[in-house]
Amino acid sequence: MTDTAAVFSEIVNQRRSVRSFLATPVERAILEAVFTTAQRAPSNCNTQPWQAAVVSGERIEKLRGKIPEAFNSGQWTMDFPYDGKYHGVYKDRQYAAAAALYGAMGISRDDKTARSEQFSTNFTFFGAPHVAFLFLPEGFGLREAADLGMYAQTFMLSLTAHGLASCPQTALSFNCDVVREELGVDPSNRLLFGISFGYEDNADLVNNSRTERAALADCVQFYD
Repeated sequence: MTDTAAVFSEIVNQRRSVRSFLATPVERAILEAVFTTAQRAPSNCNTQPWQAAVVSGERIEKLRGKIPEAFNSGQWTMDFPYDGKYHGVYKDRQYAAAAALYGAMGISRDDKTARSEQFSTNFTFFGAPHVAFLFLPEGFGLREAADLGMYAQTFMLSLTAHGLASCPQTALSFNCDVVREELGVDPSNRLLFGISFGYEDNADLVNNSRTERAALADCVQFYD
């Protein structure tokens, strides 16, 4: 009999943020299976307050050109505020993650040009053949954004279980108007973030990056 706890633990531990993908598209049947599983995510009163726009083929290629152009010209539009500034231990973890990422590629902290170039690959979806833009319908707030987060995690674990890789990206919300216009998404749907996904490119050094997790005692307290 399969040890379901061990299987689940293995899937969770395998999931990580991948930043280089093969161009190979994922079969539609697999995509539908992945998203069908994601629909089992929990939500407050079963409201399921999420809309996912899954982009592939010619449409993703158009966005691969339009989003970097808008970003580089300073045409930022965001539905939700974000400054990327953290403090204390959270800042330490942010710095450690950056050190692991750039260190995997041999990019020094002082090499601002190389770091900027690597960051810009966010806007071309790291070469992924698919991207899912996750929207929160108008009228929903912080609690429902948490529901969308649970949906996103369920989605990414489903991808991992199917042998696929992913990367959740706040940066993909920096040009929400460009995304909505290209996809014909109603303005009442507000873009929270995007997730690039597909098959991992194991030959790219960037995917050698690994981040650590805080000790259990740093984040969890048990009360008897």
